[in-house]
Amino acid sequence: MTDTAGAELAPDSLSAHSGVVSESEHQALRADIRRLSTMLGLTLSEQAGPEILELVEQVRHRARDSARGEAGPDAVAGLLDGVDTGTAVLLARAFSQYFQLANVAEQLHRSRELRELRPADARPLRTVLRRLAAEADPDEVAEVLSRAELRPVFTAHPTESTRQSVLGILRRVVVALDRGASDTEVGALVDLLWQTDDIRPGKPMVIDEARNIAWFAARLGERTVPDLLDEFAVEAAAAGLEVPADARPLVLGSWVGGDRDGNPNVTPDVTREVLGLNADRALRIQNDLVEQLIAELSISTRVMGVSEELRGSLARDRRALPEVHDRFIRLNAHEPYRLKLSYVQARLENTRRRIAERGEHVEGTDYLGSAGYLADLAVVDRSLRAHRGARIADGTLARTLRSARALGLHLMELDVREHSQKHHDALGAIFDEIGELEKPYGSLTREERRALLSDELRGRRPLVRRHYGVPEAAAGVLDTFDTLHALQHEFGQDVARTYIVSMARDVDDLLAVAVLARESYMLEIGSENPRSSLDLVPLFETVEELSRAGELLDGLLSDPGYRRHVTNRGDLQEIMLGYSDSNKGAGITASQWQIHRAQRQLRDVAAEHGVRLRLFHGRGGSVGRGGGPAGEAIASAPFGSVDATMKLTEQGEVISDKYSLPSLAHDNLEILLASMLDASLLHQASRWPAEKLARWDEVMDCVATAATDTYRTLVGDPALPAFFTDATPVEELGRLNVGSRPSKRPGDGEPTLDDLRAIPWVFGWTQTRMVVPGWYGLGSGLRAAREAGYAEDLAEMRSWAFFRNLIGNVEMTLAKTDLRIASNYVSALVDPERQGLFEQIRAEHELTRKELLAVTGESQLLARHPVLRNTLSVRNGYLEPLHHLQVELLAQRRAAGGEPDPDLERALLLTINGIAAGMKNTG
Repeated sequence: MTDTAGAELAPDSLSAHSGVVSESEHQALRADIRRLSTMLGLTLSEQAGPEILELVEQVRHRARDSARGEAGPDAVAGLLDGVDTGTAVLLARAFSQYFQLANVAEQLHRSRELRELRPADARPLRTVLRRLAAEADPDEVAEVLSRAELRPVFTAHPTESTRQSVLGILRRVVVALDRGASDTEVGALVDLLWQTDDIRPGKPMVIDEARNIAWFAARLGERTVPDLLDEFAVEAAAAGLEVPADARPLVLGSWVGGDRDGNPNVTPDVTREVLGLNADRALRIQNDLVEQLIAELSISTRVMGVSEELRGSLARDRRALPEVHDRFIRLNAHEPYRLKLSYVQARLENTRRRIAERGEHVEGTDYLGSAGYLADLAVVDRSLRAHRGARIADGTLARTLRSARALGLHLMELDVREHSQKHHDALGAIFDEIGELEKPYGSLTREERRALLSDELRGRRPLVRRHYGVPEAAAGVLDTFDTLHALQHEFGQDVARTYIVSMARDVDDLLAVAVLARESYMLEIGSENPRSSLDLVPLFETVEELSRAGELLDGLLSDPGYRRHVTNRGDLQEIMLGYSDSNKGAGITASQWQIHRAQRQLRDVAAEHGVRLRLFHGRGGSVGRGGGPAGEAIASAPFGSVDATMKLTEQGEVISDKYSLPSLAHDNLEILLASMLDASLLHQASRWPAEKLARWDEVMDCVATAATDTYRTLVGDPALPAFFTDATPVEELGRLNVGSRPSKRPGDGEPTLDDLRAIPWVFGWTQTRMVVPGWYGLGSGLRAAREAGYAEDLAEMRSWAFFRNLIGNVEMTLAKTDLRIASNYVSALVDPERQGLFEQIRAEHELTRKELLAVTGESQLLARHPVLRNTLSVRNGYLEPLHHLQVELLAQRRAAGGEPDPDLERALLLTINGIAAGMKNTG
């Protein structure tokens, strides 16, 4: 028996995830990169002077010789030693812009490869739907298709280091290359890129991040999402299947404006402003579709009849919007579809105006959420189909309906997130003011809090008497819930209906949120008509919580009040799995293994309680934060853990890389949707005998235990915080202005690694090419398993999707790791007394490389991916100068102390940008 899950979705393999895969497209890509590089050289010579171009070439050639072993590191250092800041800025910009141009050229050629080289029969959706028709139970297929929902969630995590002005120019470069523009036109764009500031002038505000995400979401909503949903319906029909008319197989989500955890800039006013921005984009998209329908549906009652339902709705429309009737009746007296859609268009415009002016919803004149809009479109659809217009209805009208279900009138569903302690702090202030507890709320044990909150949840009394005032310590949290309640009544419930609890450690952390939501009338359990308008979602972030995931879910669902809340939410419980903090705390091996085991536990507990499970994967861009090919990650999930619905985060530089071009966006979403359907219907039972899985579990427990011990020995070393700060530019990250959220958690006293968020943790290691979070510890784990007698099992486990995915992602990270370059950072920047830590890193790196190759049976990393290996090698030749320059500038910056020279600071930040672009991820 072989594990073939996701085999048909090979375009999302490790190579395709990282670049082009075919030799022909690789050669075409190299030609475009050479063209852009030549143009950049001309720009550099003209704009900065030929002497700068000559210096760039000298640095590049010496770095190449150093990489080949033909010259020592001093060959490059000699050129850069004491370099003045003005020259450093020019060098950093030159190499950074090379990578920016190379990256967009790569996006273009990935797009072309998808268009031209993949056979139509190999499209992921077509492949999986045909398999479903042939292999799955028809009733189960129909049931899954009726409730399938994939939701990519765009977050504002600060890992996109390239500013929007630069990204806009780079998009224009792609368009110009794709249509074969002249050198003059492309050269002008390269000039414009050079004359545009690479560094953000100030820290972005939340609304700036929202505009950025809304730009991508609107592009998806205008073209990609409707195209993919049309294709889904067509391919399903071709396979003899049917996607129900009211299905929502794809929706968009966002955290921007809702993620409060650690970001004091996300206020209720900001949340409302972001939702207004998103709604404006969505309403414009729907208005354009309705405008197209009005132009198309010229059907006359002089030729064909219409339904009585449509006639009745027109009569009601006339009473609600008489001015629309008076304006259009002369032209559309015998064209009822055009007249009906004119009323719809007027309601869309009234909705947009009402939201902008914060007015009151008036039934019949505007829409509150998408339900009324969908109902109006459905009247048109039913009438057409009942009067020989089915093929007409399957055109633009069907596309409009699918778009409306996917985007609503809000574009993206907003998730709200807050740290669990915030809720207990608020409840502590409330209960202590009431004064009925024998001891302060903050002194209660978790079991005592659980009992108290469970009883309170089933009651009906208000804890806070609003007319007497709200305790100051609870005001902010209650304001958030009040705002959510108000926004659901202003935009519709779908606009924001998920509340995520960060660092959820026990049942009381969710019960606390439920009680606070009740205070804002969003949840009521004790009444005769219980209601809930908010999904409460625990985020299990550390390996400790992940290891207890099943126990925690069982405790939640065993609470009578909370179980009734889940019933009110359709017997669906969402759980978010955290990849970043679990990796930072225990290393990649333990993180990935505990997430896998947590999914099994959650699957089994949910089934015992009769609850459907939606897993939300908090993946980052880098392997150390859950990155890698998403399709393969879904295929490697435990059997039965994917149940027709899934959420996953898309963040930072990943958004630009995956969604800038329509074809890449389409391909990414298609792979995710196809993989989700495959897992939901073709991976509900184990592909392996129970005894074999039990044996492999035993092996992975051995691997993970040893890997965790090794990783925690490193991060637990008292010298590591200072080593990490000295060896990496993590302190400078805070000045790069990549996001509205602080890079560190607030704290008192001497900074520790615990204060540092997972993103800068990964960012810092990646900049120096140590990339510790992406591989450290696995070598020790594999060695421990081999020495324990599991060598044959490890070889056999390569056919297990989970293990294959883990090994593949670590292999790619090892290929990006370069300890020869890293040694320059350590020797120049780290106190000699702490440099011994680097020898630990070096030893584990060599061990991991050796043990991984023993498992794969190859003689070198990425032997199965020669094009990717070649691509990384070429990139290294241009990355090396930036690393040498960054080391020199960091040394100058730290030697100067105090307030840095602005030009020095700028040059340093440019090297950070350039290395991020060259590595193709930051955090």
